[in-house]
Amino acid sequence: MVLGVAAKMSQMEVDKAVGLPRLSRVAVCGGTHGNELSGVYLVRELLKEEKEEEEKEQKPLSVMLVLSNPWAVQQCRRYISTDLNRCFTHAMLNGPASDTTPYELLRSRQLNALLGPKGSPEAVDLICDLHNTTANMGLCFITYSDHDWICLHIFKYLQRQMPDIPMRYIHFDVSNKESYSLDSVGKHGFAMEIGPQPHGVVRSNIYTAMKSGVQHMLDWVRLFNSGTIFDGEYVDVFTMVKHIDYPRDRETGNIIAAVHPRLQDRDFCLLHPEDPLFQTFSGETLKYKGKEPLYPFFVNECAYYEKSIALSLARKRCVMVPPIRVQTDEERQAQPQELASEEEE
Repeated sequence: MVLGVAAKMSQMEVDKAVGLPRLSRVAVCGGTHGNELSGVYLVRELLKEEKEEEEKEQKPLSVMLVLSNPWAVQQCRRYISTDLNRCFTHAMLNGPASDTTPYELLRSRQLNALLGPKGSPEAVDLICDLHNTTANMGLCFITYSDHDWICLHIFKYLQRQMPDIPMRYIHFDVSNKESYSLDSVGKHGFAMEIGPQPHGVVRSNIYTAMKSGVQHMLDWVRLFNSGTIFDGEYVDVFTMVKHIDYPRDRETGNIIAAVHPRLQDRDFCLLHPEDPLFQTFSGETLKYKGKEPLYPFFVNECAYYEKSIALSLARKRCVMVPPIRVQTDEERQAQPQELASEEEE
């Protein structure tokens, strides 16, 4: 018996649970940013383990392992021409290509062909894209949905299995067409973001947390596919509200302040109006002038200097996640007819 889940339930409880399609195809991706090394080394390690299993004639995991941006990984750079993890909008995936098309845009279309196409029935069922942050964020799921019951249940499962790791569920309220990251290609998907870890460096504790997170995620998929019914849960969801840039010189555009010491490393600690926000290089404290308390995250993220983001702010709310189970054969056979009826209406 796994804590919080039960394999054998009464018929009433089975009927109450939401039936969702089986997760037959899962992808674990690393190196979308070539200098975020936990994901790079973990995918390489999983590929090695998969090869050893095949040589022993053991059945390998039915998981696609993808090194997303091999050129950037080779050079230990975030990207070569442009940020790959901003190249997966519908417009960018389906636009024209030429000799001047950036490498990452071409690569995004290759990945879309491999794992998608995005928004199609052929897309993989679940994508877990591995990332590191220099911010003190613990382990975060970053998604585009606050009602994807699969991702929310996986998140709660990891919280139970890894109680010593701080975990948060971050929601970017962006439409499917405008969602821009690799995980949006799958029917379900999330970025697993873990930090703090400097870019171009791997820390054993961060790598180990990521490896455990991926293993527990795959365990959850196996449990779900085998018929386990997962109880209803409450999940704290942090929905991104806005980004804040560093204070800048009006004439030169140069940054003139750093994140205030009282805010640094305090990701997800509530920021109130008039709390210290920045400290100028001349020593002046600049305060948060927002009208409501919000939760900061990606505080002083190294990679976001180029994006003019000093930190992001989110609202927190509690989301009720219903009990779920895998669909029965009867439900799966009836689904296409139900979809056809809905389309006719």
